[in-house]
Amino acid sequence: MSVATIDTPTGPMTLTEENGVITAAIWGGPTGGDDTALLRCATTQIGEYFAGKRTEFDLPLRVKGSEFQQAVCDAMLAIPFGETVTYGDIARQLNAPAQAVGQACGGNPIPLIIPCHRVLGANGLGGFSGGGGGLAGIELKVQLLRHEGAAGILI
Repeated sequence: MSVATIDTPTGPMTLTEENGVITAAIWGGPTGGDDTALLRCATTQIGEYFAGKRTEFDLPLRVKGSEFQQAVCDAMLAIPFGETVTYGDIARQLNAPAQAVGQACGGNPIPLIIPCHRVLGANGLGGFSGGGGGLAGIELKVQLLRHEGAAGILI
């Protein structure tokens, strides 16, 4: 397992690589300084995202979780930059309860790269798996949506 921490406009983010795939992205938390080709590539792509030069990531990922967790993450990966969907939209797509989709979104181990920030509640922002949850997580979700030009939903 290799770990690298990068500075982003939203705070330090730690990436974890295992066996040639990204398995986690966490704001805050433990830091690392490993240097692998994949971590360098991920760092570059995240920098391009925040510089407005990239709208999607091209990185090998592995979501550790149930088939349902993986299906929800796949559905989130299909949401284009600057667009949003609701938990209910994904629930209808997967023929599952919206609450289960919300829990799977909250368990997303690779936020930002798997864009759970683009998934909203029917009547509000919903939660966010990045930033450790709570107010900091919601503020981070708002920052990412603003960065993508999806902030119109916040007004």
